[in-house]
Amino acid sequence: MGPGPGLAQTPDAGTLHNQIYRPELSGICGAGRQGEAGCAAIRGREILDAGTAPWRAIGRVNFASLQIRSHCTGTLVAEAVVLTAAHCLYNYARKAWIPAQSLRFVAGYQRGTGLGVAGVRRYVLDPVQDPASRDFRGGIARDWALLVLDTPLGASAGILPMARSGTGDSATALAGYAGLRPHVLSMARACGPGQLRAGGAILETPCPAMQGDSGAPLLALTEAGPVIHGVLSAVASTEGGLRSLSIPAAQIPDPATLTP
Repeated sequence: MGPGPGLAQTPDAGTLHNQIYRPELSGICGAGRQGEAGCAAIRGREILDAGTAPWRAIGRVNFASLQIRSHCTGTLVAEAVVLTAAHCLYNYARKAWIPAQSLRFVAGYQRGTGLGVAGVRRYVLDPVQDPASRDFRGGIARDWALLVLDTPLGASAGILPMARSGTGDSATALAGYAGLRPHVLSMARACGPGQLRAGGAILETPCPAMQGDSGAPLLALTEAGPVIHGVLSAVASTEGGLRSLSIPAAQIPDPATLTP
């Protein structure tokens, strides 16, 4: 599978050190030195009822070992396919990719329970990545992953469509399981239409986000329901304030093309 539209054919190698949730950002709600403002913005996000449609299609991607426990956010984009961030599948401490069988997706997760739980049979990454290696390669634009589940949860939990073009509108919002409130799904609304960066490979918005939100869907809230316009990769503190960086959905393969 080749790179998505707009991505260079020659991959940029190198880890995502200091590009994905830098240590100085993660501990204080992703706002760098503006910690108080960052945490207030996370707490100010709207709490959603993850047990109801359409929000139950969003859930937690969980990983646990003897040493660490971690979670990211994921979204059902097909009956047995979840969209999330690739760096969620990489164990930086051990410099190794997490085996698919060690991951679990909980649809509609809310306060310790969910509508359905599935294991992961395999995952699909940008071609620049090599799960057989000990490296995480590429920049933010490569930081997407599609998880193929062992149980088709989408039939009961629902599916959110991925936009194949465009970048959303003024109703863009971000919904995820922020580390400050890891057991509830919360939404940052009115994130603006977003601005394309890096030749269209990165979508920048002012959505407040932090660890745990990785892999969260950037949504256009339409009359027909939410449409995924991007998947959250990173946060950055800029002169203009906190910015969230997402990969446009149009850059990611169509989940309908994946085989179980």
